[in-house]
Amino acid sequence: MTLARISAIVLAMLAIHVAAAESDLTASQRLLLAARNGDAAGVRRALEGGASPDARNRLGQTALVMALGHGDVPLARTMLAAGTNVNTAALDGITPLMAAAYSGEAAMVEELLVRGADVTATDRLGKTAMVYAAGQGHAAVVRALLSHGVDVNALYRNELTALMWAAGFGRDDALRTLLEAGARTDLRDNRGKTAAEIAREAGYARTAELLATPRQAY
Repeated sequence: MTLARISAIVLAMLAIHVAAAESDLTASQRLLLAARNGDAAGVRRALEGGASPDARNRLGQTALVMALGHGDVPLARTMLAAGTNVNTAALDGITPLMAAAYSGEAAMVEELLVRGADVTATDRLGKTAMVYAAGQGHAAVVRALLSHGVDVNALYRNELTALMWAAGFGRDDALRTLLEAGARTDLRDNRGKTAAEIAREAGYARTAELLATPRQAY
């Protein structure tokens, strides 16, 4: 028997084993497995087979959180259409809105907000969707959150503002968006540092200069 023939037999047996293993899973388990693998067809089959759209894996992640964590917008929309809860957080506190904000999916952020996503939710690190958006520099997401009532000068853990988060990572586009919305440059964190000082210490001199620019020049 040739090596190629042996390999083909082994692969066939493996496929049978995998299929048998999957057949023992519940519909919800199949849903989560398919979501983890980005298998849109598998997700649809699982939902049609009675899977709960709010099923969670051992990390507490729903298929929606997994999809948004992978930047898989079509799969996320499938889960939204299936009626998944937009505020179900994973064990680390990450909500669908935070996942979408982190990845910069502005349209998905807007859709989640329209469906009632909680803008005030915090994860285990005390971060909100706005903190993630500002820290990653996603200006469009920042605008969407502001348009849904997020206070531009809200204080988060350690008395940091969204402006400070943007400044600390040199995210100038997000920083401009926040400044245009009225972000205060004189606020200080729990160490007594302003956004400009945070930017300068992080090595973002240009960002620090931007914070000293008259507002009408943004």
